[in-house]
Amino acid sequence: MARFCFGYPFIMSWYWIAGSLLYWFIRERHRSVYTSPPKLRFTPLVSVLLPCFNEEKQLRETMAVLMDSNYPNYEVIAINDGSSDNTGKILEDLVDQYPKLRIAHLVENQGKSTALNAGLFMARGDYLVCIDGDALLDPHAIDWLVFRFLTNRRLGGISGNPRIRNRSSLLGKLQVGEFSSIVGMIKRTQSLYGTLFTVSGVVCAFRKVAVMEAGLWSPEAMTDDVDLTLRIQAKKWAVGFEPHALCWILMPETFAGLWKQRVRWSEGGSQAMINATKNIFLSRPLASSLLLLWSNFFISTIWAFSIVIWFTTLNVTQFLNGGALTIYQNFLPDWWGIILGSTYLLQSFIGLMLDRQYEKRLLRSFAWIIWYPLVYWCVQTCSCVVGFTRALFRPADMKGTWVSPDRGIR
Repeated sequence: MARFCFGYPFIMSWYWIAGSLLYWFIRERHRSVYTSPPKLRFTPLVSVLLPCFNEEKQLRETMAVLMDSNYPNYEVIAINDGSSDNTGKILEDLVDQYPKLRIAHLVENQGKSTALNAGLFMARGDYLVCIDGDALLDPHAIDWLVFRFLTNRRLGGISGNPRIRNRSSLLGKLQVGEFSSIVGMIKRTQSLYGTLFTVSGVVCAFRKVAVMEAGLWSPEAMTDDVDLTLRIQAKKWAVGFEPHALCWILMPETFAGLWKQRVRWSEGGSQAMINATKNIFLSRPLASSLLLLWSNFFISTIWAFSIVIWFTTLNVTQFLNGGALTIYQNFLPDWWGIILGSTYLLQSFIGLMLDRQYEKRLLRSFAWIIWYPLVYWCVQTCSCVVGFTRALFRPADMKGTWVSPDRGIR
């Protein structure tokens, strides 16, 4: 068990390193900078869906930045998902200020998926861009997303590139490194090999027809982005990653918020993959690309349970033999600890270099990354065990509603 526990993250790190470097060499190396998107032969109407629930503090800023987009032909559909604060009133005020804006009010909070479905039925465009109510979309992002759709007719969904904007706390600084050295590298690797586990729900785009063929967003999904991504790919649509489509987002600034967020992510991802299992194995021909994602997901879940079982067994055995319980003693074998630590630092450095084109001072985050493995692996492992267990016993008809999910706020 020990070899599996420490061998799996080592192998996956090199998998991500190789995949992201290959992605850069093939697809990114000769591209123009993100501030100079390609000239489009035509500019189809794009509908930007903005689900809002209690976003009165960030909404005006989000809308002002969104309305400053360089793309010439778009509409914004804001859906007030039964907010209990002044979100609805603010949206009503903004309608007079921004001619591109249309709004819908839901009587009660029904979850992000229901809000997005309401926006889809109002949308006049064939392409949908979805962002959160507290996110700041880069002015060039829509251009890059539309460019990808126009150059690949099989593309049904695109993940944008979320960037952290709240960095005043230690957790904020740590997550800057995470989104470059883990999230960005995973998406590059998966996109290169043909499938994505999930688009980034905070900034993503879809062909309307692909969403409709997949059955719309599911109100029962805890993580609408994972669920829809898998179902779109099951319908033989491709899903890709566009690193130049930037969006600046808020993330948890407390460990409690981080824990709530990661448990929700894990529970929703587990729920979506369990639901997708039948479609993967009963499809004819077998959905081999999704089978790779399925295998990796369940191996990583087995790994998380193995870590918890191994660590618990180690400490219980030590306690029964008269020793004291300890978190750190023998947590990593000496030589494996050095190898894993060095591999992760190399992975982080490469990830930061790949994303340095978007933030010139990004390498300053490298000083904080040495602390991130302890936070990431501990939180990720425990949240995976808790989230997967919850997904197994979650009622099938339970709606996926929450409050400020990306920041873990209740």
